[in-house]
Amino acid sequence: MKISLLQQAHPAKSRRWLISLALPLLAFSISASAELGGDVASVQTDQARMKATLKVTEAQAYTVQEITSPEGTVVKEFVSPAGKVFGVAWRGHFMPDLQQLLGTYFAQFSQAAQGQQASHRARRVLNVQEPGLVVQSAGRMRSYSGRAYVPEMIPQGVGPEVIQ
Repeated sequence: MKISLLQQAHPAKSRRWLISLALPLLAFSISASAELGGDVASVQTDQARMKATLKVTEAQAYTVQEITSPEGTVVKEFVSPAGKVFGVAWRGHFMPDLQQLLGTYFAQFSQAAQGQQASHRARRVLNVQEPGLVVQSAGRMRSYSGRAYVPEMIPQGVGPEVIQ
């Protein structure tokens, strides 16, 4: 009730109030641009943007680019020998920007997730399994985790269970 009265009396003041609330949330959100299906070259941009550390781990048929923010949120990008991101995983205090992580797959994810919104809020679990895209996400305040991958892009001999 107070917000609506404030908006009626002072619309500019209410906008400033909303912006002052939104800016800290944006500052704490994790953004990444090495997107699902994209090129590995953007991982260094992600590291710089997040002011994070980068750890690269070589596996037999893929590479894991692990970016850790100062707040402790970890985003892992799974890269094929061809240099394409076939999977991403996250865990930490803050939910990463899924639009940036999923890139061109975000529209497909968003459309599929709309039908699960009510159950997602109740259980805090989202499981989207569409042709060409799998996204699994869970969490509550200060404890988020999830993964997304394109089944057709996973290198031969590698299973989706490695994406975590």
